[in-house]
Amino acid sequence: MRKFSRLRKNLLSPSSAVLAVVSALLLVLAFPDFELWPLAWIALGPLFFAVERERDSVVKSFLTGWLFGLVFFFGTCWWLTFAPITYAAMPWPLVYFFMVCVAATVGVFPGIFAALLSVLLKRRGGYAIIFAPFLWTFTEFLRMWLTGNNWNAIGYSQAFNPFVIYGAEFGGVLLISFLVVGGNTLFYSIVFNRSAPKSAKLIIGLAVVVAGVLVAGRLANPNPDLSCKECPRIVAVQPNVPMDGLTYEKYERLLRRHFELAENALKERTVSADDQTTIVFPESPMIFQYGRDDELQKVLGDFAVRNHAALLFNSAEPTRDGKRVMNSAVMIDAAGRKVGQYDKIHLLPFGEYIPFPEPLASAMPAFVGNFQFGDEYDLLPFGSLKGGVMICFESHFGDLSREYASRGADLLVEMTNDGYLGKTPVLRQHLANSVFRAVETNRPLVRVTNVGVTALIDANGGVHDAADVYAEATRVWTVAPPDKKPTIYVRFGEWFAWLCSIASLGLILSALLKRKGLEE
Repeated sequence: MRKFSRLRKNLLSPSSAVLAVVSALLLVLAFPDFELWPLAWIALGPLFFAVERERDSVVKSFLTGWLFGLVFFFGTCWWLTFAPITYAAMPWPLVYFFMVCVAATVGVFPGIFAALLSVLLKRRGGYAIIFAPFLWTFTEFLRMWLTGNNWNAIGYSQAFNPFVIYGAEFGGVLLISFLVVGGNTLFYSIVFNRSAPKSAKLIIGLAVVVAGVLVAGRLANPNPDLSCKECPRIVAVQPNVPMDGLTYEKYERLLRRHFELAENALKERTVSADDQTTIVFPESPMIFQYGRDDELQKVLGDFAVRNHAALLFNSAEPTRDGKRVMNSAVMIDAAGRKVGQYDKIHLLPFGEYIPFPEPLASAMPAFVGNFQFGDEYDLLPFGSLKGGVMICFESHFGDLSREYASRGADLLVEMTNDGYLGKTPVLRQHLANSVFRAVETNRPLVRVTNVGVTALIDANGGVHDAADVYAEATRVWTVAPPDKKPTIYVRFGEWFAWLCSIASLGLILSALLKRKGLEE
């Protein structure tokens, strides 16, 4: 009976649970497909209010944040259920149960944030809410560090906000997360936390300064002029290859269709001796095996020669010992010769490898295949420019694009296939990742997809000439050499996230020591 009474004492109150759910739903609306990004700046207000109400209990505060995280991650990432239900024929109740488990696991990190915030609020009073941006950035960074994934960090909600995203070149997406949570802190201090007027005034002052800097920087860096007749040309092919039912006959027909789409896009081109054209095919279910298929080598080589253009395509390439396969991007030049290859470094867990030790990993099949990790940051030639290639999920990793930029890449090229996930929010959420990679590195990003969203993203994050989803499309873009001056983010990486982490740990330690001193 005593244990039951203790458990009941730690249960979250209904009103706090409602506030956490409301907060999560508001934040869901800020992300694609809704994209009501201004809501991200106020969505955490109810969560902050619930944490302050429960600040006397670390357990209740943790449960408040955990519930918020469960609802938010389920509400923005439910599309993970599409592939196993549609293509693996798994029972939908079981798939959604697993989705709830995943959301509940990732929800631990907002729970940690809420627990830490409650400690500061209890020890230092209402003004401690000004530390919320530091704690939030720390826990998002912790999620990336522990899980290798930071999908839908709150900063990504601002991918299509032309002013705020400019700050990513200084501290990456987590700096934008810090600013968004700072906005929520301001909102909360004015609307909910009227007992902390000094903190509200301080936050307002800081917000005005930061907003002024961002707006001034954005006005000083308008979207670049993309017209450049003499610059290297890239032809992006979006073939809309279906995800299943791929017979040999369909494979042959679809390959010919790739060629037709590219050649139709090139009809208006005037070929010269110094022509710099690269045709890019996306990642797709066709899974070329260029290194093991002599006939494919000849067909693609003839296509490149016939069109006086280099060709970049996705291929399952054997390792040097021939025992494993890598998910690779292969480049052949206008003479049909192989001139470069990039092997995917960041593989998709459970899709391209099983993140368990052997022999368990070998016993469990991955959704696409068990690939070998790449380990080299190869730059490929795009006419007179050098480009760093990201394959699908890799556009989520700022460290990869940052490494490319530091090694001299002039542009970033993303080849992806999101077709296994259907017409769901993942298409625009994935695009949001790419927008940040362009701004962080100050490099244009060419995004070539199987089903969408194919687009050219300029160095300021502007999305140009986006193709419709689940439709055949081609785009022809010229890419001018960028200003190669490295951004703060390229030079120092996640310096801002580390700063917030150190500050957060210092704040918590000082609060705990203060409590100990009072008890003594």
